[in-house]
Amino acid sequence: MNTHQVDSVPGDNDRDAAGPSFADLGVDDRILAAIADVGYESPSPIQAATIPPLLAGTDVVGLAQTGTGKTAAFAIPILMGLAMAGRTPRALVLAPTRELAIQVAEAFGRYAAHIPGLHVLPIYGGQSYGVQLSGLRRGAHVVVGTPGRVIDHLEKGTLDLSQLQYLVLDEADEMLKMGFQEDVERILADTPTDKQVALFSATMPAAIRKISKQYLRSPAEITVKAKTSTNTNITQRWVLVSHQRKLDALTRVLEVESFEAMIIFVRTKQATEELAEKLRARGFSAAAINGDIAQNQRERTIGQLKSGALDILVATDVAARGLDVDRISHVVNYDIPHDTESYVHRIGRTGRAGRSGEALLFVAPRERHLLKSIERTTRHPLTEMQLPSVEDVNAQRVAKFGDTITENLASANLALFRKLIEDYENEHNIPLADIAAALAVGSYDGDNFFMEPESEPVERPRRAARERPARRFDDDRPRGAHQRTGGGDLATYRISVGKRHRVVPGAIVGAIANEGGLRRSDFGHISIRPDHSLVELPAQLPAETLEALRRTRISGVLIQLQLDPGPPQQRTFSRGQRRDREGGKRAERRKPRS
Repeated sequence: MNTHQVDSVPGDNDRDAAGPSFADLGVDDRILAAIADVGYESPSPIQAATIPPLLAGTDVVGLAQTGTGKTAAFAIPILMGLAMAGRTPRALVLAPTRELAIQVAEAFGRYAAHIPGLHVLPIYGGQSYGVQLSGLRRGAHVVVGTPGRVIDHLEKGTLDLSQLQYLVLDEADEMLKMGFQEDVERILADTPTDKQVALFSATMPAAIRKISKQYLRSPAEITVKAKTSTNTNITQRWVLVSHQRKLDALTRVLEVESFEAMIIFVRTKQATEELAEKLRARGFSAAAINGDIAQNQRERTIGQLKSGALDILVATDVAARGLDVDRISHVVNYDIPHDTESYVHRIGRTGRAGRSGEALLFVAPRERHLLKSIERTTRHPLTEMQLPSVEDVNAQRVAKFGDTITENLASANLALFRKLIEDYENEHNIPLADIAAALAVGSYDGDNFFMEPESEPVERPRRAARERPARRFDDDRPRGAHQRTGGGDLATYRISVGKRHRVVPGAIVGAIANEGGLRRSDFGHISIRPDHSLVELPAQLPAETLEALRRTRISGVLIQLQLDPGPPQQRTFSRGQRRDREGGKRAERRKPRS
């Protein structure tokens, strides 16, 4: 077996600009035109290494991860060598899941866009036999199917593989893991011995090695060695947010971020339905897909996503396998995956066909270790982002309100409604502005048009410093505990970050609130000193919260939260009070003029 190892950066759209072009590989003009339509400029490493031996008629074993561009690696040579005479299939691609079968069939269709008369048919479980039988009777040059359904058609006599030229096993290791080994070997044995075989697998277990030796003829073995596991044209960010604030955080992102289409990943089937319903209640176009969704409903939903009738898809990992929609500009990991492979597969749903993509990961305080694992395994640090503020959201809502007015000014019905409003103005003697406002009230929920500041999970730095009441030390209570205005005792805690670390109150509040699951109302005064800071927090913090906060970092420094022992004995409370009062005056002078 000839072996060939190449380096690759996974991602369907990664291309090695320094390598050969598709024309250099011998790809013909019809397919070059289709490749240009798709947006590919140069072959990925697996394509550059695989296309020449397949064009030369050699069997191939390709060891490559999902997302390296292997579909084009076998589809292009097959399309170039396919004999299109007759109605019997000339190429068969076996895929482990119906989602992958659909994806591969669609890819064949794209690459064959300039080959008139070529027919590709996906056959898989869960789809009506009638559709598949009609397609087979009409004639299909390329059949892409799952092993179980292919066996069904072979047993019924509705699938004739006697004229087969090419057989591809895509993600062969997955097929074997799913229990299809017997079906795969039966299909291999029942097809012509002179066919060309391409086997693609992420790993080479003993069973795959056995199939390769028994059914492939002196195959060229091509291994794609990954440098990293994530697509370089996907911007990856993360945000620290407690579980109970995720929906609020997601709402802010959806309102402020500009996106074309989005897929949101959650862990459970139930969560897909619940989150999609909550998003629809907030005015977003969202739908759920999971393993319990009927196949026809799934296909209808994905069709709506592709057409633009739907903007947000909430999905589980299993339901999203094989999902390939170019419109997806954003992937949100609403629930962090517990393994890096799932993360890589999830974010691979964006940044396709030469486009850039955005991936956002929600991380709860106790999930920091999962974030570190993802960064360590992918060797790609994620960038921390700050959630949009109340002001950001409200500014966006005002801007969208204005955009709606601007769009409607171009309406063909403007003259009709202008006449009606002028008549109303003359009859009731009411200013036009009041009439316009009344019409807006009918279209918008005025009570909820602006987001309320109380829902803000993270303090804004300067406002936090201004809104806190000055600390008082002129009562009989010890410094360690103070009565809150809203009820409950506050204690003064010391953290090991200060001015020299360039921290601001908002960073302190944000980190402590998210790590400890605290609310805005749980904070008292914050005083930032040169090498440490003093923060008023509830006096009776649970042991679990204290432990989490001791492990918290701000600006990369472990804050080592502990109760403040108080000032040195020689320092009087009056001096401390005076300093706080003077600090308050300085902060007052820094207030922007209204």
